This record gives sequence, structure tokens and C-alpha cells, in this order.
Amino acid sequence: METAFTPFQSLAGGALIGVASVLLMGLMGRIMGATGVLAGLLMPANLADWSWRAAVVAGMVSGPIAVMLVTGEFPQVQVPVSSTMLVIGGLIVGVGVTFGAGCTSGHGVCGMARLSPRSIAATLTFMLATGVTVYVLRHVMGG
Repeated sequence: METAFTPFQSLAGGALIGVASVLLMGLMGRIMGATGVLAGLLMPANLADWSWRAAVVAGMVSGPIAVMLVTGEFPQVQVPVSSTMLVIGGLIVGVGVTFGAGCTSGHGVCGMARLSPRSIAATLTFMLATGVTVYVLRHVMGG
């Protein structure tokens, strides 16, 4: 399995996520954790709460369209697993997000920026689990 690292696109994407997080916190006092935003969109407290969450999700979903307008083609996404594995992975992530009280974007971007001890611990756990998973998949299982 080959990993294609794209440093400039990654830097640009990270900068956009950072700016969006700062703007959401500065303008609305909200933390931009993707699962929290989505959960509040599906079960909003009120219309104003639903509106900003819908705008954030629309911005996330419209990213490939923006790439297409700039480059003339949609970004290519290769998913090296079956749809079944995607569903299983999504369920596992959902359980982890529930027990971890947030996702990587909430803890890793926003929580770390606020120096939250819980977010620092969560992000270290995410990174350790990711490293172990990649090692097992590539070197133990031979993927």
C-alpha cells in the first residue's frame, strides 16, 4: 500500500480548518468538532442553532466542488476497502467519539488550541492508536 503525501494541499487544508475553527470560536463561541456539529444538526436545540450547524456542514460538503471550480476536475478519492468495511469503521468511530466525548477535529484542533488536558490526552490516544493500527496493517498483516 502506497501513501501519497501532498504537503502543499495538506498545509492549505489544515490552514483552512484552523481559520474556520478560529472564526467559529471568535464569532459564535462554538467549538468546531465535526461530530458535535453534525449531532446538533440532526437534533438541534433551536432554529438558530440548526442554521449555523447547517452552514458549517454545507461548507464541509462543498469542498470538492470548490476544488473542481479551481482545477477543472473533482479530487480523486481512492478507498482501498469495501463498503462493508467503511460501515464497520464508521460504527467503530461513532462508538469512539461517544466514549471519547469528541472527535479528532474537536479535540485535536480546538481542544489542543485551548490547552485542554482532556483534549491533549485524547489526541495522544488517537495518534498512538493510529500508529499501532498502521504498523499492524502494514507490517503484521502485510497490507
